[in-house]
Amino acid sequence: MIFSKLVSFVLILQLLNPIVVLSSSSSLSSSNGLTEIPKKFLDFAKRKEIVDWMVGIRRKIHENPELGYEEFETSKLIRLELDKLGIPYKYPVSVTGIVGFVGTGEPPFVAIRADMDALPIQETVDWEHKSKNPGKMHACGHDAHVSMVLGAAKILKQHLQELKGTVVLVFQPAEEGGGGAKKMLDAGVLDNVDAIFGLHVLHSAPIGTVASKPGPLLAGSGLFDAVISGKGGHAAIPQHSIDPILAASNVVVSLQHLVSREADPLDSQVVTVAKFQGGGAFNVIPDSVTIGGTFRAFSKASLIQLKKRIEEVIKGQAAVQRCSATVDFSNTKKPMLLFPPTVNDKDLHEHFLKVAGDMLGNDKVKDMKPVMGSEDFAFYQEAFPGYFFFIGMQDENRPKLSSVHTPNFTINEDILPYGAALHASLATTYLLEAESKLRPTGGNLHDEL
Repeated sequence: MIFSKLVSFVLILQLLNPIVVLSSSSSLSSSNGLTEIPKKFLDFAKRKEIVDWMVGIRRKIHENPELGYEEFETSKLIRLELDKLGIPYKYPVSVTGIVGFVGTGEPPFVAIRADMDALPIQETVDWEHKSKNPGKMHACGHDAHVSMVLGAAKILKQHLQELKGTVVLVFQPAEEGGGGAKKMLDAGVLDNVDAIFGLHVLHSAPIGTVASKPGPLLAGSGLFDAVISGKGGHAAIPQHSIDPILAASNVVVSLQHLVSREADPLDSQVVTVAKFQGGGAFNVIPDSVTIGGTFRAFSKASLIQLKKRIEEVIKGQAAVQRCSATVDFSNTKKPMLLFPPTVNDKDLHEHFLKVAGDMLGNDKVKDMKPVMGSEDFAFYQEAFPGYFFFIGMQDENRPKLSSVHTPNFTINEDILPYGAALHASLATTYLLEAESKLRPTGGNLHDEL
């Protein structure tokens, strides 16, 4: 219902400002026209005034990083830019999210997505636009992602006559463990979307290159916390205590057997215990120990199996050492139980190869091996076809860039026009190809509202 009302509003705007209707003989609908769109959009995005505008937006967002579901100022900035572009949108969606619409207001609907949230990291990069919020930093490139989708919106707005459908702009909160994508879906504003594209900056790949693959690209993931309880006492007389540290140590070792002895070697999985907290004195056995970590796999079935066995192993090993254990797979700040694997649609992969190849050259489009990192973009892919890819930003003539999720992470801002043009090109050509498949043989197409 929300989606339909907003689309109706877009239709009214388009009726007030009708776009040019192209005949079926138009070069834009031809194979050659589709090939030229990516190059044309990149040239447009590289204009100095467009680049400066995107850089300015990115730096404003970088100075004011906000954590998941707290992106109020970031959202306000995005809405201001959409207002300037004359693009209607729905707000709020899932607390701080925004969904905008560019095009005819009619099907098909194709979405492009940007995540908005920052990380709880203290920035150590000393530059003019350093984070002004202590303990918070855009250390994963989401400030650049937002700038690129806004850049794509500007490109699309300047080329409305080429849109044979509607591009949905998704500005999503809380990607960093908060399950913002799932909440955007639950809000119902994406119910009619036919496909979605998303990207992520990649510090290690050369600028002007992209990388992805069909099928599983990123792992699904889950979190666990466990409290192993025993009986505290003096370290010199352990027979009077029930030692939870010993029990927890056995748990950590046993959990590694889930991958080495229970998982198919051809089905990549990871179980990592990254938290171990217990005791505060060298001569005191504590009452309890807390451990926690993550588990990952490339299929949802494997994730569910890992979750089941992690609980069984923790409770079973604790019992062997006369301890008890509770296991929690949720978290108040990260409430999603399982993040599904990121699985790219095979047809959209072919579309991506063509568009990226036309823009950058086929030699700049790289095949990528699956990575154990996870992305909540996967929730969109469970609802409708989706495609996620990485865009390189390393300039060989500049110092080596640091990895994401580190306090010295930086963005090569030369990447912004590439991301904006790719978003706009993938969406525009997707709509044109969908329109050409529906066009009757012969005669002119009249896309009347």
